Amino acid sequence: MPQYALNTSLPSYLRDEQKRIEGYARSYGLDFFPTLFEVLSYDHINEVAAYGGFPSRYPHWRFGMQYEQLSKSSEYGLSTIYEMVINNNPAVAYLLEGNSLTDQKLVMAHVFGHVDFFKNNFAFGATNQGRLPDTGEPIRKWIDAMANHGAVIRRWINRVGIEKIETFIDDCLSLENLIDPHRPFTRPAPPEEPSSEVYDKPGEELPRLRVDRDYMESYINPDEFLEAQRKRVEAEAERAKSVPEEPDRDVMGFLLEQAPLEPWERDVLAVIRREAYYFAPQAQTKIMNEGWATYWHSKILTEHAASGDEIIEYADRCAGVLATAPGQLNPYKLGVELFRHVEDRWNKGQFGKEWDDCDDLALRQTWDRRLGLGRDKIFEVRRHYTDVTFIDEFLTPEFVIDQKLYSFGFNVKNDRWEVESRQFEEVKKKLLFQLTNAGNPIVNVVDANHHNRAELLLRHDHQGVDLRRDYAEAVMRSLERIWRRPVEVDTIVEEKRSFLRFDGNEHTVRTD
Repeated sequence: MPQYALNTSLPSYLRDEQKRIEGYARSYGLDFFPTLFEVLSYDHINEVAAYGGFPSRYPHWRFGMQYEQLSKSSEYGLSTIYEMVINNNPAVAYLLEGNSLTDQKLVMAHVFGHVDFFKNNFAFGATNQGRLPDTGEPIRKWIDAMANHGAVIRRWINRVGIEKIETFIDDCLSLENLIDPHRPFTRPAPPEEPSSEVYDKPGEELPRLRVDRDYMESYINPDEFLEAQRKRVEAEAERAKSVPEEPDRDVMGFLLEQAPLEPWERDVLAVIRREAYYFAPQAQTKIMNEGWATYWHSKILTEHAASGDEIIEYADRCAGVLATAPGQLNPYKLGVELFRHVEDRWNKGQFGKEWDDCDDLALRQTWDRRLGLGRDKIFEVRRHYTDVTFIDEFLTPEFVIDQKLYSFGFNVKNDRWEVESRQFEEVKKKLLFQLTNAGNPIVNVVDANHHNRAELLLRHDHQGVDLRRDYAEAVMRSLERIWRRPVEVDTIVEEKRSFLRFDGNEHTVRTD
């Protein structure tokens, strides 16, 4: 790479714009980490994007594939990366070299919205690595953490070879959605207190030798014998416990603890799992995050940062960002419009029991109590919600009608995608279904000793959609590779309870 391409610092005129826009953002009440901007060329920004924003990550062939996709997409004019921002403290954001000044202003304002969301939304609290003792600020040194992960993988590559490592990473990546996004917020159960129960009826609790005379009890069943019997009963009870004791949604974590892994395999799996948990909040809040950033770049540009001769260019760029193709969900558009809808409702007082009980359509359309609570409300929403709860609580029939939302599906008879319904409940149900677990199936480990043969049994939480067979088989191959024993998945196939099984050689299906 030419030496000039390595100079990514902001030119002075962009530093001045950054200070101005940062001041506007803080005046609105945004609270964000210190943010570092760098300017990258097209090739360089595609390279960084291929690594998920972390160019120091572990080596793997998929990053090269993603780079080729991004490069070709940019070359043929199909898409362009205007900005990229990393959830880190300090945050790091990348600007595209060659963008107009209006574009750079828009991107900076958008980035400050993102970083405010990273810092304050509860879901991103799962990415904290501690807090500074003096200020209480969250520690998020994920750029360093990703570099450490890369060092771990490279060290094992030098020891066991690139092919073994890459093949095992392929298996781990096929499982990266099998985590429990709620686990970082659940407290571990307190250790059980030792039982103080006394065997009041020793003949029932502990096996004893038969005694015909009471005075012979201490000779035939001495304390040492009873203690040995007690330990044997406890050991048998322990062995009888199911592993795991309760269904475990964190499949990767279960494998990390229970699978017969070699040291290098355990390290690789741990790296992939930690990174999966780092990226999980971004999947949980895509609509909110993009909507929040879009809301604030619109405020900052139209009210302060854009000059009169830049407004048309800004409007044109923003229209491209918010454009929605038929049958597709644009998170920028849905997110920003729903935030504006919430703000407008709370400004007008369109909430609470009186509003909910009002059946007069004309009164509802003109309802305005002029409370002015909208700004405070959207900041509260930004902190406490994810996409699923955001849609579930604040999507309203009025919003669905105003935004012309609808649910759609594939019509087998006509062999095409068609609008299925414009009814509020159907639209909401479809949205929530798409967003739950980021659209991935929910799978739990339920038994690590299935059939009493140390086989692994998982259960699919069927939500009306069957598992895609080719995907399921690929995941089962990876599970069998890591578990080193046959794997079964308890699921529903064509409305019948079925067990998908892979024994290391062939896939079979058993139907109850």
